[in-house]
Amino acid sequence: MPEGVDITVPDASRVYDYALGGVHNFAVDREFWHRATAANPGAALVARANRAFLGRAVRWLVAAGVRQFLDIGSGIPTLGNVHEVAQEANPAARVIYVDVDPIAVQQSRSLLSGNPYARAIEGDLRDPEGILYHPDVLRLLDFSEPVAVLTVAVLHFVPASADPAGILKRLGDAMVSGSHLVVSHLGPDLTPEGRELQERARKLYEKTPTPVIIREPAEIVALIGPDFEILEPGVVPATAWRPDPDEADDPAQPTALVAVARKL
Repeated sequence: MPEGVDITVPDASRVYDYALGGVHNFAVDREFWHRATAANPGAALVARANRAFLGRAVRWLVAAGVRQFLDIGSGIPTLGNVHEVAQEANPAARVIYVDVDPIAVQQSRSLLSGNPYARAIEGDLRDPEGILYHPDVLRLLDFSEPVAVLTVAVLHFVPASADPAGILKRLGDAMVSGSHLVVSHLGPDLTPEGRELQERARKLYEKTPTPVIIREPAEIVALIGPDFEILEPGVVPATAWRPDPDEADDPAQPTALVAVARKL
């Protein structure tokens, strides 16, 4: 067990791992997820929609010529990891995974053993310079060329007091024109009944080390900031972002808001 891991309280990355069918989680994480989905049954669909969006976004970026990826808040590796998707399309694609959870980093390093173009480091989104100047990042990624920074299902754990817009600005300042920012974030449900269920689940997260913040689409646009151009189709539900043909009829998940933006 890595030092600093507390298995008596649920951890966001381990809960997400369980939600996606992973095995690197503990009873406390599984119990929490069962309570969250009992409070809001749509939570499971949101988790899967987020993961599917990540895969589509990475494939789209590789097709657009991006070959460097910095995945912040990457979580525990499950199916369809960024390096697998990117390197299937371009074997020379380079990927750095970053997570604050030691178990996520340990499992990622085990998975990446023998892969010269992918690394996993321990880091916190709230300390972007600590990530950008990490030796493995400097060794593997070239910030004089376009980089895709992925912040999937992580910004909704960053409160206003931690200045999430400022964090993205600091990351953006290190990115050259033509780089990309990928965002997914919890948004409000569209119906009174859905908002009530969402609020029940949110209150459960208040009792964990990582409370959830729900933001409106306009707030997500503000987080991304003026240094980036949000690409079509804009800030939309995950299921509506360039769906594959076999996903076109998937039920909409309005609370999983996503966007891909290009550095100006």
